Amino acid sequence: MKDRAHERRLENKVALVTGASKGIGASIAEHFANEGAAVVVNYSSNEAAANELVRRIQQNEGTAIAVQADVSKPKDIVRMMNATISNFDRLDILVNNAGIYEFASIDEITEDFFHKHFDLNVLGLLLTTKEAVTHMDKGGSIINIGSIASRSPSVNNTVYSATKAAVDSITISLALELGPRGIRVNSLNPGMVNTEGFSAAGFYESEWQKAAVKVTPLGRIAEPVDIARAAMFLASEESSWITGETIFATGGRR
Repeated sequence: MKDRAHERRLENKVALVTGASKGIGASIAEHFANEGAAVVVNYSSNEAAANELVRRIQQNEGTAIAVQADVSKPKDIVRMMNATISNFDRLDILVNNAGIYEFASIDEITEDFFHKHFDLNVLGLLLTTKEAVTHMDKGGSIINIGSIASRSPSVNNTVYSATKAAVDSITISLALELGPRGIRVNSLNPGMVNTEGFSAAGFYESEWQKAAVKVTPLGRIAEPVDIARAAMFLASEESSWITGETIFATGGRR
């Protein structure tokens, strides 16, 4: 790792990844650390998984800390950002990955169900970004993890799909607002991904997965590292002329 330090694309950068204890977020955090970034691994409840990720990063000569915060709670967001700055003195990259998805028919949707999704997936993203940009004095990259559901909603997925459509719109608006400050904002929208949550929900090797694979040109669902590689591109200077875009990482599925 040290021999190729000059090649690492995020050398001397600081990245905060929300919802990073597992799945896509964990893969992104580990990928960023391998490319030289100091990484803040945010988690809401799974402290053991977050600490294990930090241990792996440090074992690989990377730099990382774990910070607990529920990004649906404004006070937690401020505390998380304070911990980031007190440990690393700056912030260059924010990945808004924390989110929730639950299926419900129209008969099952309640106010609590609606607010549970929008408070985390939309308001939490906005408030985390609000705090982050105050520390991006030299510009930065913000990556919002969206979903194919923003443009291709599935049945019983109304509220979640609406939150991700909101993220796409937020991305464009923030790119316009923050561009003059040297801050790029993009949305990375995965399709079906083989995460722990995907398996726990019973979707792995389900008929739903098989149907999705049939309409995916690359013939499989994604692994978390597939999304992490795309996030790496958006975080690095290789995408320095890209902002306000929504990139679908779906294996060609439409």
